[in-house]
Amino acid sequence: DVEEYFTVENQRSLAVEPLETVELNEKTDVRVNVSGGGIAGQAGAVRLGIARALEKQNSELRQPLKEAGHLSRDPRKKERKKPGQPGARKKFQFSKR
Repeated sequence: DVEEYFTVENQRSLAVEPLETVELNEKTDVRVNVSGGGIAGQAGAVRLGIARALEKQNSELRQPLKEAGHLSRDPRKKERKKPGQPGARKKFQFSKR
């Protein structure tokens, strides 16, 4: 159940937004498997997956889902580690002497 997995209201509403956009939240049952990332990232992934499944099922739903922004993924990615540094931004400790 959505309420059990996503404990924060914001994440719950984010996950089921596509169903509410096309007014199918009471008429549709959805089963989703998510893994990796954090809870907020998983809520976004569930949102994208539901939107893509709805679009595949009924192509007329593409326009309202696209206008609401449900068919675009989160573009942020992990920044790569740079050579000569311990991480993406972190520098090795500087010694004056």
